[in-house]
Amino acid sequence: MARTSVKKYVYFFGAGKADGKAEMKNLLGGKGANLAEMTNLGIPVPAGFTITTEVCTRYYENNRKYRRSLPPGRCRR
Repeated sequence: MARTSVKKYVYFFGAGKADGKAEMKNLLGGKGANLAEMTNLGIPVPAGFTITTEVCTRYYENNRKYRRSLPPGRCRR
């Protein structure tokens, strides 16, 4: 059975590991990509997460309201 790809909307970083990297600036925004890259370089960064620019864009398009239609599991590692 083929595996389906699930679109990821939340990227975590901290404890020396990051889901993202510098090359993902269009997806994570400048700050998110830089935090991920600093983590990957071993620079101490407090743990956190970044939502994708797509989620941010949808938030603003929906009058600054979060739509509950985001399927569960998209925020898991």
